[in-house]
Amino acid sequence: MADETTDRDATGVVAFAYEMGVLKRLRRAGWWHVGVRDPESVAEHSLRVAQLAALIASEEGGDPARAAYLGMWHDSQETRIGDIPHSARPYVEVAGNERITADQTAALPDNAAKSIREAVLEYETEETIEARCAKDADRLECLMQAVEYRESGYQRVDGWIESSRARIKTDFGRRLADAALQVSPLSWRDR
Repeated sequence: MADETTDRDATGVVAFAYEMGVLKRLRRAGWWHVGVRDPESVAEHSLRVAQLAALIASEEGGDPARAAYLGMWHDSQETRIGDIPHSARPYVEVAGNERITADQTAALPDNAAKSIREAVLEYETEETIEARCAKDADRLECLMQAVEYRESGYQRVDGWIESSRARIKTDFGRRLADAALQVSPLSWRDR
């Protein structure tokens, strides 16, 4: 039978996993401004961010697995604060992602908590190539989602496209953004 520490550790991880499940139901709220009634969830966004982060890192000389790990946790704090649209940020005072993550991971076993906290700090400070690749992946994913919504008939998404493109820093990330603006979201079906 497991000892009390193991049960506490397991309980902490399971409770945290249930909290992360909220991300599957939490919608990316900014898209409501342009009429998208059922935008992608934060979890759906985070999956493609992690995938893109790995691909960008592989071309930029970083560790793809580390970049994907950073991308996976980049919006996990939204279980506590929701997805705050860019237009609302000047009016809302929110704790930093590092503080929210510390609270979220308080009941996790030490190694698990440390791993997530370090990933969030690394992502936020952008001091590593993996963090820069993950940040670019977040921006690229937003740009691509805007292109997909535009292709579906939603208008006034150009602001998302332009601001996302302008903030991409890596060479490969910029190349991907340029390609995303030229390639049809359904081009993969024609191959």
